[in-house]
Amino acid sequence: MTLSEWKNQGEYFRFKTHHIFVNDHGKGEVILLIHGFPTASWDWWKVHSLLVSNFRLISLDMLGFGFSSKPRKHAYSIFEQADLIEALLKEKGVKRVNILSHDYGDTVTQELLARLNERTPLKEDELSISSVCLLNGGLFPETHRPLLIQRILISPFGFLVGRFFNRKKLGKNFKQIFGPNTQPSEQTLDDFWSLIEGNGGKYVFHLLIRYMKERRINRKRWVEALQFTDVRIRLINGIYDPISGIHMVKRYVQLIPNPDVIELQNIGHFPLVESPEMVVKYYIQFLNQ
Repeated sequence: MTLSEWKNQGEYFRFKTHHIFVNDHGKGEVILLIHGFPTASWDWWKVHSLLVSNFRLISLDMLGFGFSSKPRKHAYSIFEQADLIEALLKEKGVKRVNILSHDYGDTVTQELLARLNERTPLKEDELSISSVCLLNGGLFPETHRPLLIQRILISPFGFLVGRFFNRKKLGKNFKQIFGPNTQPSEQTLDDFWSLIEGNGGKYVFHLLIRYMKERRINRKRWVEALQFTDVRIRLINGIYDPISGIHMVKRYVQLIPNPDVIELQNIGHFPLVESPEMVVKYYIQFLNQ
């Protein structure tokens, strides 16, 4: 599927004053696909094509990402992205959902789990989460190893870096975090760049990265969301990832009761792009348990 085909089959949802790009396809049990930083829901297209015949798949470009609105003077936050997702699911009439998330989307999922823990027992009209499957993400700030570009973006000079960031630099950084045998194609990198740069994205790049500070500030809330939930959780992790690879998995096993972990050898930070068939295999296995 091309990026333009992905866009053409989508729709827009209004959240506050913003337009949010959404894909809603298939029938049956609902799976919500939550993307990572700095790309968008298109990351999921290979996984989407393998699941859509058996499930209803809802994905979105969160505020500031992809084809959605990218307001330049905005305090982007994980909490607002969780608000956005709750509003979208309410609009869609979805009261029970499975979540499959990646990277930044993992942190949004942690906030959704924290809210679920606070609401238990649930009222009839409140959102219920049936299961959660996490792909490579910064679940614990102490194990997150950001790239140099990420550390610069979050610095006081981040706004300058964002404006001068380009397709060539994106390719150089992304090739560092993919597996040795699953490197992104030039077309994939072109599409990633189109999603990042489009609609003035370079001007909000340094604002979106503030989630790294939020992770540190809210560590207790978001780690306990994983530790004390009744929701079934599986972690599928590309352990070659220098950002959230095997070192993060080891911490996960230390902190999470009865950890359910699948390690993907020689796969980097983007298992959903690098090895979608394996992701779907272990995800379906998880759902069927």
